[in-house]
Amino acid sequence: MKELPDQGSSPLAISDDDVIEAMKTIPGYIDITPGDFKEVYQAAYALAMKRMFDTLTAEAIMTKSVLLVDEVMELVDAAALLAESQVSGAPVVGDNGVIVGVVSEKDFLREMGVGEKPSFMRIATHCLNNQGCMIGRLRNKTVADIMTRPPITGTPGMTVGAISALFAERQINRLPIIDAERRPVGIVTRTDLAHSFHTCGRRPKP
Repeated sequence: MKELPDQGSSPLAISDDDVIEAMKTIPGYIDITPGDFKEVYQAAYALAMKRMFDTLTAEAIMTKSVLLVDEVMELVDAAALLAESQVSGAPVVGDNGVIVGVVSEKDFLREMGVGEKPSFMRIATHCLNNQGCMIGRLRNKTVADIMTRPPITGTPGMTVGAISALFAERQINRLPIIDAERRPVGIVTRTDLAHSFHTCGRRPKP
């Protein structure tokens, strides 16, 4: 993941315009006291944070080394690849390198018959109440058989604010970033997003 710019040059730096606009939000005559200054500062900081969420882009926070899974890969091989790479999901590409879907542990668990919102207890309940191995349902199938499609994707110029809203709205854990030809050029995960919030001083309210 790219290092975010330091606070001195980042979009979060409070500008004179932020201070002026913040002062305009405070009704009445301003007699600069510590309390007034704190109020101005907090308003200016909120404006600077908003500007950061409107200007910091996916390109600045995304992980560029993307693990890709081929749509024709057998599920047993895909599961081994994800496990070895210590990730819970990855973009899926066709033979032309264009993204065609996303596969994650949720897709595997759904195919195994543990429901749309799998959990450990749901898996345990399923195993205790059903004979046979659930894994058997994954044999002789490929990634294309279970992947989520169409994939939810973003572009390098997509802002952190827009990405955050998309994560919350679509309940996703990763967002493949694609170029104009729909080929993956990076990925933004919840970890990347959290790191950008932490670096810029706080996590925005959902």
